[in-house]
Amino acid sequence: MRDMTSSSEGMQQAILAGGCFWCTEAVLKDVRGVQKIESGYIGGHTPNPDYRSVCSGATGHAEAVRVTFDPAQVSYKDLLGLFFATHDPTSLNRQGADVGTQYRSAVFPLTPEQEAQTREVIADLTVQDVFGKPIVTTVEPASEFFVAEDYHQNYYENNPRQPYCMAVIAPKVSKMRQYYSDRLRA
Repeated sequence: MRDMTSSSEGMQQAILAGGCFWCTEAVLKDVRGVQKIESGYIGGHTPNPDYRSVCSGATGHAEAVRVTFDPAQVSYKDLLGLFFATHDPTSLNRQGADVGTQYRSAVFPLTPEQEAQTREVIADLTVQDVFGKPIVTTVEPASEFFVAEDYHQNYYENNPRQPYCMAVIAPKVSKMRQYYSDRLRA
């Protein structure tokens, strides 16, 4: 795995798994400061996983996104806040109709600082009882991130009329635009 947590341009990366990577990518894509999002797989034991093998649930990988962002425009903690607000972190190995460990809610910190901030955000949300149920989001060691097949990249943007996109992703994007418009690019 190439360490891309920071670069000479000051960019950082975060890896987040909030169920279907199409959803997570779509809701975070237009956040001010997000420079790039890649859908992919992380946290499993099978080398070079592909969509079919990950969907089987046998590889141990989660569908996740790798977000490259400018911390001068959006902080890691702000990304975490948006991540938690736009998926259900109380459902174990499930997001809506997507069921299995590949759809788990997980954060894969790339630095000790990211791990500390992730645990702090989860603790704060728990104390505030924001979701009314226990948060089951795991904090897992970052392993190799495998970029998903090309047709998974920008999936919602490229397939807005696909039934899954219309029924599942569009409402999440709409919620993001309605409640977090101040965080989006102009």
